[in-house]
Amino acid sequence: MSDWLEVTFTLHRPRALAALIRMFRDIDIAEEAFADACLKALIVWTNDGEPRDPLAWLLTTARNSGLDHVRKSQRRAAILSRHVEEFKPVPAETPDPDEMRDDVLRLLFICCHPELERRDQIAIALRVVLGLSVDEIASGFLIKPKTMEQRITRAKKKIASNPVAFETPSPAERGARLGEVSLMVYLMFSEGWSTSAGPKQIKFTLCEEAIRLARLLAALFPAMGEQAALLALLLFQHARRRARIDPEGKLVALDDQDRSLWDRANIAEATGLLQKAHRTGHQGVYIIQAAIAATHAHAASVDHTDWASIESHYAALYALQPTPVVRLNQIAAQAKLHGPIYALKAMEPLAQELSTYRWYHAMRGGLLQEAGDHHAAIAAFETVMTHRPTTPERVVITERIKISQESLRGM
Repeated sequence: MSDWLEVTFTLHRPRALAALIRMFRDIDIAEEAFADACLKALIVWTNDGEPRDPLAWLLTTARNSGLDHVRKSQRRAAILSRHVEEFKPVPAETPDPDEMRDDVLRLLFICCHPELERRDQIAIALRVVLGLSVDEIASGFLIKPKTMEQRITRAKKKIASNPVAFETPSPAERGARLGEVSLMVYLMFSEGWSTSAGPKQIKFTLCEEAIRLARLLAALFPAMGEQAALLALLLFQHARRRARIDPEGKLVALDDQDRSLWDRANIAEATGLLQKAHRTGHQGVYIIQAAIAATHAHAASVDHTDWASIESHYAALYALQPTPVVRLNQIAAQAKLHGPIYALKAMEPLAQELSTYRWYHAMRGGLLQEAGDHHAAIAAFETVMTHRPTTPERVVITERIKISQESLRGM
């Protein structure tokens, strides 16, 4: 697939899927219809060029494809009786901005239906809204793809069997589901900022869509400090986008980034939002993570970074969210304070839980290399290669392996 087509499909998928699910009230039909539209676009757009309004083209094509599917399905009578006029084939047209504006956010609230377990809410949102593969989602959950596929199938069936699952949640329901929806937006940005797999490290369209949704949440819940903090966190991260990939397309670690490329407007806005969040007196996970990002953003260089403050923030985050990944990040900060040997020892209890987490092995390889144990470093880096790193990550890991190999030859 051409890069421009992939970017276009990724850009429009969340809004298109959200609108199609609102139309058909069926996740499977919406996904199949959008896939059909993308296949048709591969042929038509390659020959004729991209249309003036790609989203309208995809929506119209998908809508008509979905209608064909509904007509052939056993459910057509019930659905068509409710939506006879809505499902008439239509020519390409620009979607109503007011109708489209909050569809993705509405879909996230639907995915966070209280009848679903939280892990299933996350899985179905990643599959439907972001379009991640079952393998990619399973890798993030550190479980087998077959198990994840079963979870997603169960979640879809539960939503489909609930007669009110596709209704717009009431204000009270939105408030009750706010934590889960905020997590979905955070995960959307995370997937855009560091993709699960594939040739690209960053999908800017996903990052920007997550920031748009975070702005909507902050506007809908202006008194909630965590919503302001979530937006601040995403803006602090996004501010580094131009420095994260060098002109040759190589991934640049935070310590090595040219900080003059960081977006100071994003940092200033995020700083104001974080100050607003602090004034609420609440101490939530996004406020703490935004404080960590702020410490990095305001440091003039890696040598001027307040690692003690970052380590204490991670300790506070671990108290609220005691996961192995949070603990791993805390250890990364401790490595800056106490050295690689201390950090390697602290990582040992996490070995089993994070055995399939590539960042665990990448961090361990870097610490072993810093400690001078190049044989073990090479083994750790080679383990990273077995856990589906992105292409840019693979380039970096290959270079790290060569550094250790050359050090061994020089001994």
